[in-house]
Amino acid sequence: MALFGQLGERLSGAVNRMTGRGRITEANVDETLREVRIALLEADVALPVVKRFLAAVKERALGAEVAKSVSPGQAFVKIVHDELAQVLSAGDFALNLRVRPPAVILLAGLQGAGKTTTVAKLAAHLKEQRKRVTVVSTDVQRPAAIEQLETLAGQVGADFVPAGDDEPLAIAKRALEKARSGLADVLIVDTAGRLHVDDALMAEVRALSDALSPAETFFVADAMTGQDAVRSAAAFGEALPLTGVVLTKADGDARGGAALSVAETTGRPIKFIGTGEKTDALEAFDPKRMAGRILGMGDVVGLVESVGRRTDHAKAEKLAGKLRKGKGFDLADFRGQIAQMLEMGGAQALLEKLPGSAKLPPGAAAGFDDRGLRRQIAIVDSMTPRERRHPGVIDGSRRRRIAAGSGTEVQDVNRLLRQFQQTQKMMKKFKKGGLNRALGALGGRMPPGL
Repeated sequence: MALFGQLGERLSGAVNRMTGRGRITEANVDETLREVRIALLEADVALPVVKRFLAAVKERALGAEVAKSVSPGQAFVKIVHDELAQVLSAGDFALNLRVRPPAVILLAGLQGAGKTTTVAKLAAHLKEQRKRVTVVSTDVQRPAAIEQLETLAGQVGADFVPAGDDEPLAIAKRALEKARSGLADVLIVDTAGRLHVDDALMAEVRALSDALSPAETFFVADAMTGQDAVRSAAAFGEALPLTGVVLTKADGDARGGAALSVAETTGRPIKFIGTGEKTDALEAFDPKRMAGRILGMGDVVGLVESVGRRTDHAKAEKLAGKLRKGKGFDLADFRGQIAQMLEMGGAQALLEKLPGSAKLPPGAAAGFDDRGLRRQIAIVDSMTPRERRHPGVIDGSRRRRIAAGSGTEVQDVNRLLRQFQQTQKMMKKFKKGGLNRALGALGGRMPPGL
């Protein structure tokens, strides 16, 4: 994700240089940690957090844990991973709804942090777990926010409680009663935001918390604001019994300092990260998996979960049938695979979840451009149904027409057709020789025994 883009490159680059060393000394540990320190400070990580992290890594790196290791360099990388996960962790990061229903989730934060869209994303996340969800907004200062939540609730299939002409406390109490009578499992409450922390905002949200006794109280922080998000979280933490933090806009060009500071500074765990505008663009936070992604170790579990959530199982079964027969894979199927990749966050989002992504040559990841994928979809969309089913009929004049219709060049059409042919050959090898033979066509093999 963009949140840790540059920081991840700097950290993984410095740490991975230690992997080949047969012996770890205080001198090369200090040298590596100097690079790590600069990377963390440039990413706007709070100085006390940086100092504690570096001290913990150095103490373990020069101890018996590394000295007795068969692979000292690998042991050092593991230490950095573990301590990074520790920085990102602050208690139980799992969602706690083990209360008498409806479990109330209260969201607080400054204006513009993304609270309203986070309510809808949380509702969608809980709906996937077969929870009945009711949502309400108490932001009477911004009627547009209430209307926005009503629209989003309809999109994700959550029950919406109108605000009417009531005050925030009355709205919240009425929503709680409606959630109870409607047998809802969860009530998510959006609160008013301000441009900055003020007494009126804190008094209002405190009154809501006292009346609702939430199972979870989240501070919603904009990752783009860096250390301002950490300071705001600390202020809200003094006024409310916060149980966690939701970091929004993690897909933006943030330096990552907020994510690496907020948990340790506030003593409250990050529970979720928002990775886009869509209602499914919310990831449950796991410190160990996130540390792995930052260091380029990938997040295979997250990748599998993402695929599982966004896969159209009927289409997947149809495609599997074609693979079993070894024929029938056409450009419509090819387009479907590209569209699914975009649905899962795009090529770069998938790439960073794959182990070894940090070892790609500098700038190589930039070659995985979602605009190129969208261009490919446009090219296929400009074809006739017959051309998609039988690409062999696409001659020179058809290629010029397809290029003009998709706003691309003939070379782009040619490139797509070559890529499709390579993919088609790989698909046929599934029928003839299984997965290893298919991967062999792409220059790779599965490990023995898989």
